[in-house]
Amino acid sequence: MTNTPETGTDPASATTRPTVSAWNIANVVTVIRLALVPLFAVCLFVPGTGWRVTALVVFLVASLTDLLDGELARRYGLVTDFGKIADPIADKALTGAALISLSVLDELPWWVTVVILGREAGVTLLRFAVIRHGVIPASYGGKVKTVLQVTAIVFFMWPGVPVLIRWAVMGSAVVVTVGTGLDYVIRAVKLRQVAKRARAR
Repeated sequence: MTNTPETGTDPASATTRPTVSAWNIANVVTVIRLALVPLFAVCLFVPGTGWRVTALVVFLVASLTDLLDGELARRYGLVTDFGKIADPIADKALTGAALISLSVLDELPWWVTVVILGREAGVTLLRFAVIRHGVIPASYGGKVKTVLQVTAIVFFMWPGVPVLIRWAVMGSAVVVTVGTGLDYVIRAVKLRQVAKRARAR
């Protein structure tokens, strides 16, 4: 049995934490979300109300896995650098597929898709640009942004939702998406500055 810091029998354990494998249940759920993206897109493009409903169900299930993997990672201490990067990428892949598909189907203006995906691509590139300095985890604002985007997409996919409600939610999603993008830029700059000061010591 491995000694813990509380026992006092293993001095090294007080300063060394066990390495968490990237292949844990939280990250597996994230990978499943990625795998559901092409299935969702195919269902959305097949004509018929039944396929539209199927696409909506797949989208909702995939979206709910975002809550599940985050909860699993926090509750069981399964937070990894892979998860910090893969989780937002999975979110972007799902919402990106939905936005592009809706625009191709002429159900959502392209400017909305371009603005949202432009921000998402920019943040992803920013994450990789500063990864040598550290990982920028998803912020609370980023989670709010994701919820708004998912809700707006569901409203655009669900038949019969009033246009005013659709655009009220989508407009909020666009505003928060742009705002959180600026926040990531600020955090990336600060992270780089901290890393530079640390190297200068």
